[in-house]
Amino acid sequence: MKIRVGYGYDVHQLAEGEDFWLGGIKVPHTHGAVGHSDADVLIHVICDALLGAANMRDIGFHFSDQDPKFKGIDSKILLRDVMTLLRNEGYEIGNIDSTICLQQPKINPHIPEMKACLSEVMSIPVEDISIKATTTEKLGFVGKKEGVSAHATVLIQKG
Repeated sequence: MKIRVGYGYDVHQLAEGEDFWLGGIKVPHTHGAVGHSDADVLIHVICDALLGAANMRDIGFHFSDQDPKFKGIDSKILLRDVMTLLRNEGYEIGNIDSTICLQQPKINPHIPEMKACLSEVMSIPVEDISIKATTTEKLGFVGKKEGVSAHATVLIQKG
């Protein structure tokens, strides 16, 4: 059995009046993430971590923000496509560990719904997905409520 580890990191600016998509669900808030797609920072880091683990470059390589067909796209579609790429190479997910860095809103109440959504999109057990949330104690762009960032580490296996 071949085991590989991948890591993803992403940042999105927050702006008033934007929808806030996180982990495949719409989180109620006055501000949302800005991006070419729906700007779901959690899905983006998971995609990057999975692609990196499989040595398949990154999300921007496969889904360019210069391509108009990806403008406003639901990131769940991108994640499904990444899963197809991985499975075509014989990989399956062992587990995902992720952290969302956000001052507001509080994410903890939304984590079970995010995990359920991601589990369905990737066709993996919900217990293989860890989502944690933290603030930056009012420091930096996250602490000033200007943006959101996320990190993900994944384990994939072939064999």
